Amino acid sequence: MKYDYLVVGAGLYGAVFAREAVNAGKSVLVIDKRPQTGGNVCTKDIEGIHVHVYGAHIFHTNEKKVWDYVNRFAEFNRFTNSPVANYHGELYSLPFNMYTFNKMWGVVTPDEAAAKIEEQRRAAHITEPKNLEEQAISLVGTDIYEKLIKGYTEKQWGRPCTELPAFIIRRLPVRLTFDNNYFNALYQGIPMGGYSRMVDRMLEGIPVRLNTDYLADKEALDALADKVVYTGPIDAYFGYSEGALAYRSVRFETEVLDTPNFQGNAAVNYTDRETPWTRIIEHKWFEFGKDDQGNDLPKTVISREYSSEWKPGDEPYYPVNDAQNAALYETYRKLAEKETKVIFGGRLGEYKYYDMDQVILSALNMAEKEVVN
Repeated sequence: MKYDYLVVGAGLYGAVFAREAVNAGKSVLVIDKRPQTGGNVCTKDIEGIHVHVYGAHIFHTNEKKVWDYVNRFAEFNRFTNSPVANYHGELYSLPFNMYTFNKMWGVVTPDEAAAKIEEQRRAAHITEPKNLEEQAISLVGTDIYEKLIKGYTEKQWGRPCTELPAFIIRRLPVRLTFDNNYFNALYQGIPMGGYSRMVDRMLEGIPVRLNTDYLADKEALDALADKVVYTGPIDAYFGYSEGALAYRSVRFETEVLDTPNFQGNAAVNYTDRETPWTRIIEHKWFEFGKDDQGNDLPKTVISREYSSEWKPGDEPYYPVNDAQNAALYETYRKLAEKETKVIFGGRLGEYKYYDMDQVILSALNMAEKEVVN
């Protein structure tokens, strides 16, 4: 059978595009080299707990179009992301807010907190922040930078903060209120039953081939469809002909513990440089520690996350946002423009640090452009 579209990758971008294309009357085949659907949002049931296999994913968006779309395929709970920072046993609230400032400095009012931050910014003689370190100090002061940002960020990115661009830290909310909600988003939650169930509902009725490596059998697979939607790494598609793009990868150590409550929170970030992992996720708290029947669960599942530089064989997670990689990606993007039968999409296909809602919106927009209109 000849399909209208071959979709490479059964993650969010691929699933959304496939769903919209089929709804518009097109024939679609979805393939994925992994043994399951969902891409990096894949969830797996362990001891009645929906475990985020490739790291924590909290859905958040201000786009009503996207929120309405995902709610067609899943019911979302009211989970609010409120991480805790652990610095050598000292616990602080994240994002940075009045609870953080009170614990750090003993300040009580927003004016006192703002004055303390300004005092430390002036002492550091920062006017125009040139890198992440200077940007962080100008936002929250030296004390918070040294305890809660520096070690964590350098573990995550594998580079000194002075070598990282300033814009990375601007994603982090800083509030002079007692608000522990990490995301400035109108809509937020976790799909009940896990992300894999949501993705499988998107793919309902669409043929899916798993354990299928597109690049290993490209010619034969290309012959199955008129066009290809490719969501893998753009440099891998071109055989790394211009060089490999840099990514950060993550390794997970997941274990089942015979206790109902290990850390009392979904995410605890370890912000000192000495602790080898960046954070510990306790998965049950994404769904309030209950299984589908509402019974209390006697066990818990935790995952320690270790950040590392990507190398062949690893999973690429985060594009490295620096000038060298931006220029290299631009070279690949120009090559991609010449591929008249291939659409490149998603975090890896576009070498962008996309949040989930941005991936979905990008896929919806591409589907509208390609097949709906």
